[in-house]
Amino acid sequence: MPDRPFDQHRYQVRHDWGIEGLRRLAPADVIVVVDVLRFSTTVTDAVAGGDGVALDGDAHAVSINGAAVAQAAGESGAVVLLGCLRNAAAVARAVLDIQHERAARTSIAVIAAGEPAGRTPDAPLRFAVEDQLGAGAIVDALGGLGVDHTSPEAAAACEAFRGLRGAVRHLLTAAGSGQELLARGARDEVLNAAAVDAASAVPVLRDGAFVAY
Repeated sequence: MPDRPFDQHRYQVRHDWGIEGLRRLAPADVIVVVDVLRFSTTVTDAVAGGDGVALDGDAHAVSINGAAVAQAAGESGAVVLLGCLRNAAAVARAVLDIQHERAARTSIAVIAAGEPAGRTPDAPLRFAVEDQLGAGAIVDALGGLGVDHTSPEAAAACEAFRGLRGAVRHLLTAAGSGQELLARGARDEVLNAAAVDAASAVPVLRDGAFVAY
């Protein structure tokens, strides 16, 4: 079978966008779903508080798109984690733990959920700067732990985060998704999502619900 040019199978750390991106990539041992505003951040904070979050219940209500990507990831048989800016370093440590437990080189797909341009998960995907930064933060944290065989796509996301880390608060409040939440009076929620490495909780999908890893 000839190599597919876009599946990033040559690399340990891979990166793409949405359900189509997940399907495009070669199968991975670990899939990290990144939907910073608001799916990944909200579930991370809930798990940090000791709560489980059902994928087809509360999680779906938080973000149709993020939940849809997580659902598709769960059907792959991979370990599914949720990542965001708040828990990027914690996610990287969890991935390293998984690799140690497997005692084998572990492939990681970091999937930025993006935002649907409409109100249904099958709407055309819109670029979301917050998810680019969240994915890049996780790739950067993985590299800091020595998991640094990254695809060009993952490396570009990483460098975007490194270069813009000092402006994360401004970027999240100024970007489209942040502006939408600010208009709803949710500025504190956006600023909470912009707090890099403020959380140590890592949600993992088990039996249809996200619980603490």
